[in-house]
Amino acid sequence: MKDKFEQLLRSTGREGVDIVLRNLDKLGFFQAPASTVFHLNCEGGLLEHSLNVCDMALMLREQLIARDASLEKRLPMDSVIIVSLLHDVCKSEIYKKGKRNKKNPDTGRWEEVDTYEVDYSACPLGHGEKSVIRLLQWGFKLSMDEILAIRWHMNAWDLPFQSAEMKGNCSAAKDKAPLCALLQCADGLASGILETTIR
Repeated sequence: MKDKFEQLLRSTGREGVDIVLRNLDKLGFFQAPASTVFHLNCEGGLLEHSLNVCDMALMLREQLIARDASLEKRLPMDSVIIVSLLHDVCKSEIYKKGKRNKKNPDTGRWEEVDTYEVDYSACPLGHGEKSVIRLLQWGFKLSMDEILAIRWHMNAWDLPFQSAEMKGNCSAAKDKAPLCALLQCADGLASGILETTIR
């Protein structure tokens, strides 16, 4: 899977890909789970999730362009690949291996099992915005549409509900960049349908 990820990212021809790949490796991106509980909560889950999102986004792009050819310019293939593969860079360094007690359903006994815990202390910047900031810190150039798509890929899940300004920004980003809606949809379909929780 790591080879496929690297090949897809390099296929964009974007300058700085090697630096991004080195930093992802250093931060543990390729070994990290996608979540602690909800989807692909296993070693390598984040890599698998990123590839699933990319596959889904490319499929959706193809279908959208078949319906409206003008979308090809607004959904460039390289941008779709970049935002799909790199939307969750923020998760690279937050998961730590741990242990917890869980009741065995067969025996009824409590057993110690491996788990993942979340630690945001290394870089407590939020979710989508942290992915954007990390990539920009590494000197990776992103278009404004790519920045908006990665920043808002969580859609309303990442909004403080009391903030009218944040709601307005999320809506405006989707209006400005169809890449936002594409990534949100691909991420939701991958995590909610293609991927299963491993307990």
